[in-house]
Formats: sequence, structure tokens, C-alpha cells
Amino acid sequence: MIQMKKITSILAIILVAMLGIAGCSPKEKIINDREGNEVKLPTKMDRIISTAPSNTEVLVELGLADKLVGVDTYSGDIEGINKDIAKIDFLKPDAEAIIALDPDIIIASGHNKTGSSEDPFKLIKEAGISVVYIPSSESIQGIYDDTMFIADITDKKKEGQKIVDDMKKQIQEIKAIGDTITDKKKVYFEIAPAPGLYSFGNSTFLNEMVELVGAENIFKDQKSWISPSEEAIIDANPDVILTNVDYVKNSLESIKSRKGWENINAVKNNNVFLIDKNASSRPSQHAVKALKEMATAIYPDKFK
Repeated sequence: MIQMKKITSILAIILVAMLGIAGCSPKEKIINDREGNEVKLPTKMDRIISTAPSNTEVLVELGLADKLVGVDTYSGDIEGINKDIAKIDFLKPDAEAIIALDPDIIIASGHNKTGSSEDPFKLIKEAGISVVYIPSSESIQGIYDDTMFIADITDKKKEGQKIVDDMKKQIQEIKAIGDTITDKKKVYFEIAPAPGLYSFGNSTFLNEMVELVGAENIFKDQKSWISPSEEAIIDANPDVILTNVDYVKNSLESIKSRKGWENINAVKNNNVFLIDKNASSRPSQHAVKALKEMATAIYPDKFK
């Protein structure tokens, strides 16, 4: 009788285990994306759509360029992707055209929700396509985390860790020098020209990069992305002016010739420099390139 009870118990355990396995689809798994949304992911990701150049750059670096079937219009200049790939305006995404590409997953950006009162990919999700959101990173750590998230969901964790480790190594080398600088130069970084000036304060990865090289953002006391007045910039009297505006003819000369700016230290000493637009505006591994350019522009004697 005791032996029979043991056998019955063992059979019950096996049955419960089998029912548990049967209830889980081997083709899907549930995760939380970088916004905290619960998403059902397919394990097979042979067809990927990226809606932001920073995400596209990470995917290419992970060795997944051949898996991309569609990208945003700003990703067209990224080296490694097929130049004939479908390019989509994700400010006004065409759900029918996107569904026709038959993607396994869409790696979306928080920017895609700008100006929209509802999820722009609602119809696409209803069609059974997985969509994960990655908000715009506010820090270097955020870039690391975004990279590892993309690497994890695409089964490229080892490659993702290598990207992050390489970034950390290069950034640490710059920080080691930046930490020794006590006489900090004041920096103004312009990301949109007059008359609609645009820059940034704290809680941005660009502000963190200014600090990493041992300098000080003149708008460090303001938060996130800002539209400063010319008077505020003149009063702050930056020692160095950086810009990534490359769509204006002679952008550096345009800054130096502005009325009232001739007495700013940066202009008087000709310390006005152009920083690579893509590297400084896309929160991906290429931000290190912008960091190096910023370092050599601000402290050419320290970073050679």
C-alpha cells in the first residue's frame, strides 16, 4: 500500500510538470521593455524593424544588419545596412506598410510617441506584431542598459557585453584625465542655431559627457532640453562653444559673427568647435566618438 502511494505521488508530480510545460509556448516569452510595458516576444527574430538611428546603430554593431527589414528615415546613412532597405517615417507610421514587411519585432523609440495622444503602433500590436519601446537615454548608464536590453532580446548578450565593456574602457580613460582638472572651463553646447536656440541642462547624457571631460555646462542648473536666450549665453560667458549643427553653411562663423557675442571668451579666443552631429545626438556606442571630440576641443593640452 505504501509503495502504491509513492508511485501515485510520483505520477501526480510528473503530470503537474507536464501540464506546466504544455501551458508554456516554446515560441514565446514575456518580458518588460525599457518603458516597463509587458511584451510577448517571439524567440525567432529574423525580421526586425528599428524606428530610431541609435537603436539601428546598436543592432548593426551586434551583427544583426542582415535581419533589418525596415528602419526610420534617419538611419539611412548608417554604415552596414542595406541601402535599399525600407525607410519609414515613424512620426506618421503607415501601419499597413509596416505590417506588409512582416516583421517579427519592432524596436521602437520614445520619440515615436511625440505629438501623439495614443500608441502609434496600436494597430500593429493588434496585428500580433511585438513592439518594444526604448525611451531616450538620459545618461551614459542608460545607453549601456539600452544596449544590453537589445542584446538580450535578440540573443546577442555576449556581443552586447563587449560593446558595453569597450565603451566603459574608453570612457574611463577620459574620465581619469577629466577628474584631475580643477580649473574647469565653462562650455555652451548648441544643438540648434539662432533664432531658435536649443541646448541642454542636467539629466542628459550630453551634460554628463561635458562633466566627464572635466568641464562645466553653463546650463547645468537647468533640466533636460532647453531653449536659452542669447542674453543668458552672453551673461554666462562660456570659455568654449561646441555645436553639432552641420546643416547651416559656415555654422562656426555664424556663431562667431552674432551681434553681442564678440565679447564672449570662447569667441574672443576662437574656441568654437564643431562636434560630429550623429555621434553627439544618438545615444548609442558611437557617443564615445563625440566624447573624444569634446575632450580634445575643450582641453587640447590634456587630451591629445
